[in-house]
Amino acid sequence: MTGNTAAGSDDDVTVDPTPAVPDPRLPLGLSAADPDLVRSVGVALTDVEKILRGVADSDVSFIDEAALHLVNAGGKRFRPLFTLISAHVADGPLPEVVIASAAVELVHLATLYHDDVMDEATMRRGAVSVNARWDNTIAILTGDFLFAHASGLVADLGTDAARIIAETFGELVTGQMRETVGPAPDEDPVEHYLSVIGQKTGSLIATAGRYGGMFSNATPAETEALYRYGKIIGAAFQISDDIIDIASPAAESGKTPGTDLREGVKTLPMIHALAAAENDRLTELLAGPISGDAEVEEALELLRGSQGMVRARETLEQYAERAHSALTPLPDGPARAALELLTRYVIERTR
Repeated sequence: MTGNTAAGSDDDVTVDPTPAVPDPRLPLGLSAADPDLVRSVGVALTDVEKILRGVADSDVSFIDEAALHLVNAGGKRFRPLFTLISAHVADGPLPEVVIASAAVELVHLATLYHDDVMDEATMRRGAVSVNARWDNTIAILTGDFLFAHASGLVADLGTDAARIIAETFGELVTGQMRETVGPAPDEDPVEHYLSVIGQKTGSLIATAGRYGGMFSNATPAETEALYRYGKIIGAAFQISDDIIDIASPAAESGKTPGTDLREGVKTLPMIHALAAAENDRLTELLAGPISGDAEVEEALELLRGSQGMVRARETLEQYAERAHSALTPLPDGPARAALELLTRYVIERTR
């Protein structure tokens, strides 16, 4: 990878040209991908991490500490990983691809700070959340700080990239607001949920795929395919998360157990279970937010044996099939094969 210095803003970024020794393992079932692709993505992820840690440049140590809190907590780095794999459809992780990868991850991290405030969460990725460690104001402002850095990075990639991230911001916020308000009286709850996760989760992952194609010289058709695949697989991951949060009594997600139940947020298994109306007690429990630990555990146990879980798994399978079909325009090769692995993983992780 050649070095590159972006110009034109206070967020200038230099991608270190020094080869790194990548971790031979990748998350999300991708370690089984083509070895050369795994090595290339591993090197590029190292550069992405350097950019992420570069947000600590405010000259105010307190701001830097808050901004790096979730960066240092780690995570799967799904969005930059997807961006970098997408780039292998064409010329690979060029410097602009690495910068775009870091930008989408910063946007994601920013939304997590805001989500924790809305959810009143106390833990995130196994660490105390910023709102719990400091307060809600610091968490909100830190999220805004990361949004600003992401915008600065994208601005250096051109007006098209800036327009795309602005549109993605709008989708993210719209999805969050619609989830908060809930479906209208005449709106189908399942359709509302699927539309919301397409905006709240799928939109940013779709942008990650689009950036990977755009900045690696992929064809317009290939870039569009990566965008569509990202939208679908992003929603699929959200559905699988909803299933795992219920199906796994001791899920090690770094998330406070039962958050959605406590907040009264209806996930897909809950919506289907309510529609089936097969258990009066479960219907009673899901009528609103649950405050007691015993009631949360009771609701989880009832959901695990419900038709809601069966229907949610069926929907997940359908999304995986759609994701597979979305890859059809891509050329055969290591990148497409890696995305096929990712599609299988989203199903297997719920078993």
